[in-house]
Amino acid sequence: MIERLRVRIRDDAGPPYRQLVEGIRRRIERGALLPGDRIPPVRTVAADLGIAPNTVGRAYRALEDDGWIEGRGRAGTFVADRLPERPSSVDAALEAAADDYLRRAAQLGVDRDAAITALRRHTR
Repeated sequence: MIERLRVRIRDDAGPPYRQLVEGIRRRIERGALLPGDRIPPVRTVAADLGIAPNTVGRAYRALEDDGWIEGRGRAGTFVADRLPERPSSVDAALEAAADDYLRRAAQLGVDRDAAITALRRHTR
């Protein structure tokens, strides 16, 4: 069991839940978190990182939906025994570009939905 997640949440790096998702995913990909490792409870992570428990819960749900972690009821939340396949380099590049676009839109004071609407208008 690990005591703490070493993920840095920055004010200028996009939504905190997304930063947490990426931070945990990177730790799993690099082998810092291994299949079967228990990750700290939502409230512990929220207190350690200074973010709302709902934000951590949202990140955990996203990771679970993508197959990176799994909840085991009262036993806790664990790195999935079988990890998802890594995306192709094209998929990874598109995901990075989308993250960059949404981060830049947030810097301009535009929310996610408005940024997506602008992109759709541009592609017509």
